[in-house]
Amino acid sequence: MTTHTQSNAAKPVLVTVASGKTGRRVAARLTAAGEPVRAVSRSTPTRFDWEDQSTWRHALEGARAAYLCFVPDLGFRGAAETVGAFARLAVSLGVSRLVLLSGRGEEGALAGEQAVRASGAEVTIIRASWFNQNFHEDFLLDSVRAGEIALPAGDAAEPFVDADDIAEVAVAALTGDGHAGEVYEVTGPRLLTFHDVAKELGQALGREIRYVPQTSEQYAAVLTEYGLPLDLLELFDRILDGRNASLTDGVRRALGREPRDFGDYARNTAASGAWDLSL
Repeated sequence: MTTHTQSNAAKPVLVTVASGKTGRRVAARLTAAGEPVRAVSRSTPTRFDWEDQSTWRHALEGARAAYLCFVPDLGFRGAAETVGAFARLAVSLGVSRLVLLSGRGEEGALAGEQAVRASGAEVTIIRASWFNQNFHEDFLLDSVRAGEIALPAGDAAEPFVDADDIAEVAVAALTGDGHAGEVYEVTGPRLLTFHDVAKELGQALGREIRYVPQTSEQYAAVLTEYGLPLDLLELFDRILDGRNASLTDGVRRALGREPRDFGDYARNTAASGAWDLSL
């Protein structure tokens, strides 16, 4: 059961960064559920860019709710001011419900969360750390294909979470009752080190995958090669120190079921051919 009225139900749900790992999943699930969706990114007809405030109003006008995924990361400098300004504009245009994707264990992201709450909207926070999908929908795709995952993660254990779980929690919060004011820390069902991840990926693929710990200096060169912001290195240093080495019940509280497991993700993705060496 949803809380919006029949007239309000005709208004779309805005999905920002709809080309991203979570945004496109949120948009697809909303559409499948029969919800009107306005999925926006830098390349959509209704253009949306976090760095260009002139694109915000057109994206927001007429929407009843919005999924906020700030890129590159909510914990980066200036992010809180940006999402806060967007949230205030959203409320002034009649958007009553905001669901914000935040970072688990990121002190810098807390300011962004507070800025969105201060808008006066009904707000739900989803805190997530490492996505399973980072290994095939991001810069780690080439690493898995090459058989060597190099990261400055040491022996830290992570509760890798599936982007499909994040999307389903977001859709529940965007459309259902009882989620306003909630903070859902979402994790998978197991803690895994990157050595464990490499082993499970190798088992799924039938070939050896190694994890090679790197220093911060070594990894800075990798980020530069891929054109990624060096702020990511600071983020890795902060969140890959073991602070997230615990499991939470966020998925269960939001959806009433257990989260997806990394092993299932690895097997399903291997079967899809995403890591085939011929690609």
